[in-house]
Amino acid sequence: MFAADASAETAAPAPGQPAPTITDPLGLVDPELRPILDRIPPLHLGMDNLQAVRGTQFPPALPLPAIQPEDRFIAGGEGNSKLRIVVLDPAPERSAKPAILHIHGGGLVVGKPEVAIQELQHLSAELGAVVVSVDYRLAPEYPFPAGLNDAYAALAWLHGSAEELGIDPQRIAVMGESAGAGLAAAVSLRARDRKELPIRFQLLRYPMLDDRTALRTPPAHVGTFIWNWQSNLFGWTSALGRKPVMDDAPAEAVPARATSFGGLPSTWIGVGTLDLFAQESIGFAARLMEAGVPVEMSVAPGAYHGFDSMVPQARISAAFAASWKSALGRALGVD
Repeated sequence: MFAADASAETAAPAPGQPAPTITDPLGLVDPELRPILDRIPPLHLGMDNLQAVRGTQFPPALPLPAIQPEDRFIAGGEGNSKLRIVVLDPAPERSAKPAILHIHGGGLVVGKPEVAIQELQHLSAELGAVVVSVDYRLAPEYPFPAGLNDAYAALAWLHGSAEELGIDPQRIAVMGESAGAGLAAAVSLRARDRKELPIRFQLLRYPMLDDRTALRTPPAHVGTFIWNWQSNLFGWTSALGRKPVMDDAPAEAVPARATSFGGLPSTWIGVGTLDLFAQESIGFAARLMEAGVPVEMSVAPGAYHGFDSMVPQARISAAFAASWKSALGRALGVD
């Protein structure tokens, strides 16, 4: 299902007339999403400011009676004997619960589970689901396949610990935001190919799916806010260990380059029209549909990257969240 409102975009030119030049990208932003942009300076992520961005403080976990996060350490991917995962269990005494593997965003170079911890606390309580968020290794120190290997190791641990955690291994979803959504898609592709770890559903919020986006200069109003073309190029270059090239990328590194999408789990995918990842998200959804994968898609008009997390009280953010939560609940069999 596409939930887009064309009225939020620039009107089409009259026949025979050139397309209008967009001189004010801010004017295309949903009015409720604009005020916060005045407090966020443009960010061109690179080696010169990477550590400063990594040092950003995130809001702490909600106190009791909210579900409290528990750090655990498991064997990660090759070269990582101590992978941190954050576990949220709404009812340790209950069995046959659904479960969600969460993978945080951050362009493959920044971030950790704490960036979304409050949202995950609410989600665990709302769905009665065990949520596991993985603190995967980041590039450029740990380029591909380190992050994917860690995320896949967390999925394997979740399956292997199903009895201990009281979860139904046939009701496990993977979800993520931005780079985390791209890794979630990569995890689903690997799980399909290896036929060893079933996934019921994948939830991809404004996913980072295609390194080739970093090779194309976007229209001036696309990717202007929050996550831009320069930061995207840095993220993919860091993860791949070299700059992207149009011809190829390492196998499994770039979900959009997969040759077949058949057999992937049912999917919800959402993005804003002003997001740098809009076109790659829509293209990914189209390929899933062509392969016969059930897909629900939400395209939020006038929305930039990460809008729903940054301005959750906006009406467009609430509608976006309601769409993915409803899809996730239905997929996991939660009333």
